[in-house]
Amino acid sequence: MKAIIAIVFAAAFLIATAVAQQPNQQQPRSPHPPPDMQGADGMPDHPHPPPDPLAHLMFPPDMILAHARELNLTDDQKAFMRAEVQKTMTSFQDLQWKLQDQMELLQEIMKSSTVNEQQAVAQLDKVLDIENQIKRLHIGLAVRLKNRLTPEQQDQLHKMRPDHHPGMPGGPDAPPPPIQ
Repeated sequence: MKAIIAIVFAAAFLIATAVAQQPNQQQPRSPHPPPDMQGADGMPDHPHPPPDPLAHLMFPPDMILAHARELNLTDDQKAFMRAEVQKTMTSFQDLQWKLQDQMELLQEIMKSSTVNEQQAVAQLDKVLDIENQIKRLHIGLAVRLKNRLTPEQQDQLHKMRPDHHPGMPGGPDAPPPPIQ
């Protein structure tokens, strides 16, 4: 039981850290927000980032493992998921260290009063490459775990979500999934 709890916490850490590492994909903003994004004091309101468009299609490992009994996960499913989370955590930790090293190098380059643009952009590419590897790792784990769940188990997980809407997994307006 302690091993399951450790895996759940490790998986939650993995997901939270991976999400935090995602670069902001928004378009560049003008220095002055549009009037509808300004507060009553005229200062810009800081909108929340758009929700993850894949969140309602995937299941966090901690959610799956926390509901293993309710989902009637087989021993094979549990063993597979534990092994995948453990393998992913190891890879993730290595990437986190590499990312930290590359970010420190980028910061060093940017400290100078005159920055070599080619060098800065080349270093930024290294940082972004590692961030992409982290995202691929995160999505790959989510896909492997989802693929090990039966359609019934997936449906149960969708219903367990606090933001569940009829018509999931495609969202509130999506038609129900086809019957297989």
